[in-house]
Amino acid sequence: MKQLVEQKGLDDRFVIDSAGTGAYHVGEAADARSAQAALRKGVTLTSLARQFVEQDFDAFDYIVAMDRKNLAHLQRLARRQSDRDKLSLLRTFEAEANGLDVPDPYFEDNFDDVFEICKSGCEGLLEHILRERGVAS
Repeated sequence: MKQLVEQKGLDDRFVIDSAGTGAYHVGEAADARSAQAALRKGVTLTSLARQFVEQDFDAFDYIVAMDRKNLAHLQRLARRQSDRDKLSLLRTFEAEANGLDVPDPYFEDNFDDVFEICKSGCEGLLEHILRERGVAS
């Protein structure tokens, strides 16, 4: 998502972060297989894992989950309707995916495929945000 925003010259208008619903890998860099798949597409993953916290509802306008299990977890953390209104699934922004879950690459070792799915979802999400906010792309 960061690279897509930078390519449009809008990086000064976005704050983009990533967080998991669990604390499994807090403080760790991306899995080497994820990092390699991204690098093959010209993207460098630099963030360290962190866990989503309730304050993220205040800090971000869009909170996007990769799958329904994580979306349900985020819905339980929501404090009010305005928090829930910020939640969505990434693949709802991908025209042909119709809200499917992003597959977990760790079980099927399909990191390149998952990168492409996430890229497509992020492209749709960015277009949605720009349309919703009235920003020309």
